[in-house]
Amino acid sequence: MIDDMKVRNLSPATQEAYVRAVEKLSRYFGRSPDRLSLEDVRAFQVHLASQGNAWSTANQTVCALRFFYGVTLGRERMPKHLAYAHEPSKLPVVLSAGEVARFLAAVPSVRSRAALTTAYAAGLRVSEAVSLKITDIDSERMIIRVEHGKGGKDRYVMLSARLLEILRSYWRIARPRYWLFPGREASRPLNPVSLHRACRLAAAAAGLDKRVTVHTLRHSFATHLLESGTNIRIIQLLLGHSNLSTTARYTQVASSTIHGTVSPLDRLRLPPPS
Repeated sequence: MIDDMKVRNLSPATQEAYVRAVEKLSRYFGRSPDRLSLEDVRAFQVHLASQGNAWSTANQTVCALRFFYGVTLGRERMPKHLAYAHEPSKLPVVLSAGEVARFLAAVPSVRSRAALTTAYAAGLRVSEAVSLKITDIDSERMIIRVEHGKGGKDRYVMLSARLLEILRSYWRIARPRYWLFPGREASRPLNPVSLHRACRLAAAAAGLDKRVTVHTLRHSFATHLLESGTNIRIIQLLLGHSNLSTTARYTQVASSTIHGTVSPLDRLRLPPPS
């Protein structure tokens, strides 16, 4: 049965993986896979999940079984009922306001500190922060132009008065000419690797036990805005998210959302413990 699989259009490695998956299914039930029902195959999926298989491995097995039952055996309806596993979503790491202040104060380089401060103050990705030009800072309109963000889209973000003050002090010291944060060669922007390294060193120096990256500052920016009452759609615009659902995950880590919700226990009239 397995030898009859129509896998000529698949790579040799994929063919081998698919065959192994079907053979594993057959061994689990002790009979030919063409005699198994949809419920049998679903039970096999549950078994794999209980073994602690990675979601990517589970999905490779699903691909194999969907191909086997849909293409090889011609059971066209079967694949539609074999669901893929979803990658577990992880909550973003967020620094408190105090931790952000400690972290930034621990960055020794004036240029790196200014760049990381800008990333936090405007919620920028590392590629966006290092690509800023002096002309992107519009002090009259108090906005920053972000060119070619994710997906090649341009957008504007706020320029806080405090950040403008910091950037002006930085400019008087560093005197950048074109790139706001130039690299070793003035003709090139700062390498993102330099900022990632600065993050690791500053986090250690500040005594933070959290893994801090430039994106952690972006997460913190969004969460702090949400905690201060900023409309989530405005945050979506500032972050440059295409889908609101991407921005909505910050509601899961905003402490104001959590501690501002009344527990049903508080509505119960319970006698004090005695």
